[in-house]
Amino acid sequence: MDRDQERSHLAEADRHIAEVKRHIARQQTVIAKLKSGDHPTEVAESMLEALEGSLRAFERHRQLILNLNSKTHG
Repeated sequence: MDRDQERSHLAEADRHIAEVKRHIARQQTVIAKLKSGDHPTEVAESMLEALEGSLRAFERHRQLILNLNSKTHG
């Protein structure tokens, strides 16, 4: 993979991370509103856990890109 491809992959990973962080923040707001209205939060909390799992996966993917970059260009 050349440097332009690596930069492109890294930028895409960064976009995915930023997007899922926005979803997490929104979901945390939903949960807070549900709790304040004394509504059940199990489904919303389950969704939050799934989003957090996605964030971890995107962060691992980003680290993999960085690791490959350092091995091929370091």
